[in-house]
Amino acid sequence: MIKVKICGIKTLEAAQVAINNGADFLGFIFFARSRRYIEPNTAAEISRQCSDVKRVGVFVDEDSDIVNSIAERVGLDYIQLHGNETAEYASKIERPIIKAWRFGDNFDCRIANEFPCDIILLDSFVRGQAGGTGQLFNWTAAARMTSELKKPLLIAGGISIENVSTAVEIFQPYGIDVSGSLEVDGEKSAAKIEQFMRVVHSIGGN
Repeated sequence: MIKVKICGIKTLEAAQVAINNGADFLGFIFFARSRRYIEPNTAAEISRQCSDVKRVGVFVDEDSDIVNSIAERVGLDYIQLHGNETAEYASKIERPIIKAWRFGDNFDCRIANEFPCDIILLDSFVRGQAGGTGQLFNWTAAARMTSELKKPLLIAGGISIENVSTAVEIFQPYGIDVSGSLEVDGEKSAAKIEQFMRVVHSIGGN
């Protein structure tokens, strides 16, 4: 059963559409330089009404005390580390961890397997960008490498209605992480979310 994480949630309306259509994870981005950044207090208001899904906070090289404080305030179920965080840093985080790597940059299956995290996320590598670029990467090459992973794998980076079936076929992943392709003018589109989730269901999703 393929899990779906819809990331970059900024409104209760988007969260509710995602939940009503079967999303498993909601992602809140707490990286101030992201165009999908959400204030922790706003995320907390949304989170309180979304207890039926797993709530993920996305951070990039943030102070661990700040991460833990926001996680408590928002009621996060997972912390997604999307920067250059070390294993020592991860040991200070008080929630289960999703660790993101960028294929073509610093991804190594051995390191990923040893990193103290619960889920591995593989994203595109765009120099100077932490993630969320919507760029595809070499799925065939990546699938060969990720076959050695011993932890659940989320695939991100350019996932869309048009290619999610191919991504699932190539990777057979634990789940899919999607954001930008579900937006119109920078905001989540209910129609696109609904259409995406229908496609996922048709290929044996939730």
